[in-house]
Amino acid sequence: MSDTAAFPEWVLLGGMVLAAVLAAAAVLGRTVRGRAWAMLGALVLTPVLLVGEIWNSPQVETVRDRGVLGLAAAAVGLAAMAGLAWLFARRPGFFAVLALAALPFRVPVQAGGSTANLLVPLYVVIGAGALAWLIPRLAARHAGTPAERAGWLEWVLLGGIVLYALQSIYGEGEAKAFEQVIFFYVPFALLFVLLRGMEWTRRRLLWGGGALVVLALLFAGIGFWEFQTRHLLLNPKVIASNQVEEYFRVNSLFFDPNIYGRFLALVMLGLASVLLWAKRPRNLLLAIAALVVLWGGLLTTLSQSSFAALLLGLAVLTWLRFGGRYVLGPALVALAAAAVLIFAFPGALGLDSFDSDTLDDATSGRVELMEGGLNLAKEQPLFGWGAGSFNTEYRRAEDASGREATSASHTIPITVAAEQGLLGLVAYVALLVLAFRRLARGAWRNPVRAAILACFAALVLHTWLYAAFLEDPMTWTLLALGSALAAPVLSRRESDEDVAAALNGHRKEHREVALP
Repeated sequence: MSDTAAFPEWVLLGGMVLAAVLAAAAVLGRTVRGRAWAMLGALVLTPVLLVGEIWNSPQVETVRDRGVLGLAAAAVGLAAMAGLAWLFARRPGFFAVLALAALPFRVPVQAGGSTANLLVPLYVVIGAGALAWLIPRLAARHAGTPAERAGWLEWVLLGGIVLYALQSIYGEGEAKAFEQVIFFYVPFALLFVLLRGMEWTRRRLLWGGGALVVLALLFAGIGFWEFQTRHLLLNPKVIASNQVEEYFRVNSLFFDPNIYGRFLALVMLGLASVLLWAKRPRNLLLAIAALVVLWGGLLTTLSQSSFAALLLGLAVLTWLRFGGRYVLGPALVALAAAAVLIFAFPGALGLDSFDSDTLDDATSGRVELMEGGLNLAKEQPLFGWGAGSFNTEYRRAEDASGREATSASHTIPITVAAEQGLLGLVAYVALLVLAFRRLARGAWRNPVRAAILACFAALVLHTWLYAAFLEDPMTWTLLALGSALAAPVLSRRESDEDVAAALNGHRKEHREVALP
């Protein structure tokens, strides 16, 4: 696996597969107590494997050298998590808001021979929320209470995670696969369970959305400071690139300008839904002011993938609010204008010709990366080269440098086809179809559902142009929220009309409805 690991490779790989199975069982189990036991198993096993992988890393060695201080820090961390679990058990709304607020915060940790940016604050919130959820269910008298049936989306989503873990066994990318499963897929699956099963009242939605807007404005402010001072806080690669390029890109507190741009674009889509549905002047003015600031922040990222994602999300919102004719017309005009620009003025885009080399230069090397990935997929069409192996196999096949291979997985469908073959690609396509089908349910009637659908469409497009689909907690959050709001009404207290009334500043009588 890596030089930092404390366990043999077969132990880490077996534990990874078991953790993926436990995460799947926490979502798909037949009984409530069975799901609780599976969640507890994943909650215990995942940090053990994580620490085992980074045991000899500089961060852990520093803690081990100061044994008493390390134990005290661990005790404080456990106490804080227990306190959060107690708070979440008494006030579940705090978990809803804190989970959303923790989505963007990442901490660099050395693992697998490289540095991974882990969402440590989110892990703490997930751990506390999981304890608050599972302890009462394990203590319940009725051990065999049937759980609500999981839909096809859950089966494909979690089945795909187990498939990914299994496909790491025969590839050369086991270290990368381990990082994906343990650091991202398993904890985010628990997050999906917790968010999907919550009562998303009007207040929780407004507070959670408000927290994201405030954070986006703060991040934009830091980005403006970086742009003004020409000083970045993170990512030496971006710092070096800014020194030799004519432009200057900012990343705020995010490691990557494109991930920063993605976050801003998704928050902007939420604010755009307020503009399209809200009628109260104060809400409209606040949304417009925030959008102006965030648009300025998005410009400083120079993230073309984020611009494209924002445009697609706005098109989806417009379609849902006003109908297809308000989208198709402008889209056709934009396509015609783009065609004229490309064929009549190719020099403006750096296209002196339309051969592969010129297109590759104009797209910052993306065409070559896509061709290399497609060639890998053709060599192993059925099962692929193994989960997490894109980097290694691309370097081997294309005789690429480490830097080129690191950035070779910028188009998710091609990466899936190369690593997991037709088997993984079918699961990926099925996941997208089922996800859009569920999120589209009733989206034209409700601004929150519309915003979720638009954000998910924007995120999917961003992953086709950049990276990070299931590695982004925002994907799981959107699926969980959309599933909760689109589920058959059994115990939810807020109807679609209640949420729309909240955006317009009105109050309605609560009706006792339910959410599974």
